[in-house]
Amino acid sequence: MDWRLGPAYGLAASLAQAGDSPRVCLVGTALGDAGDTLLAIYAAFGRAGWRVSHLALFPEPNVSDVQEHLLAQDVVWVAGGSVANLLALWRLHGIGPAMHAAWQAGVVLMGVSAGSVCWFAGGTTDAFGLPLRSVTDALGFLPYSNSPHHDAEEQRRPTIHRLIGEGILPDGYASDNGTGLIFEGTDLVDCVTEIDGARTWQMTRHGDGTVEEIPLPTRLLSS
Repeated sequence: MDWRLGPAYGLAASLAQAGDSPRVCLVGTALGDAGDTLLAIYAAFGRAGWRVSHLALFPEPNVSDVQEHLLAQDVVWVAGGSVANLLALWRLHGIGPAMHAAWQAGVVLMGVSAGSVCWFAGGTTDAFGLPLRSVTDALGFLPYSNSPHHDAEEQRRPTIHRLIGEGILPDGYASDNGTGLIFEGTDLVDCVTEIDGARTWQMTRHGDGTVEEIPLPTRLLSS
């Protein structure tokens, strides 16, 4: 639980034009708003000079106006965990439209694992255990599929290839651990990594159902 912020967070603050004391809202829905994890992440952002708040949905929302709270941030960071539970609760509480309003207003939306898949049309998940299953009802702000942990979990690559090849998911992107895909609107504009040698990928379905995976230029961020 000794978290440290990598250079990707400084990049997010720069993209948000946030200045020296960026405002970040932590969203731990996918972890069930686990207090110990939130506390550790609070500490990491606080040590780095960020002004930290969080959005919790357990046992009830902790802010009276979710959209207003999100619009007041520079960055929204969404934790990993169960993307299936995250999406179900966000729909129940109307979080999706609030996130969309923040995105359209220029707030930088970011996250890891489930907190990355949620912005796309869908992807792969272990929210129901193994084998991996598809997520086809994510927020869809980005109209692509998303495969996180592409290099770190042996089922990720073959599963996303199968889902795209069968037309269950659209063409999309994949990211090795430690990497990030940066979009402006729905356009991919940059690929970054905190780990030398880690890559990002573009996946495209051909007419015969095969999937081509192309490595993308992925620049190493300095610490």
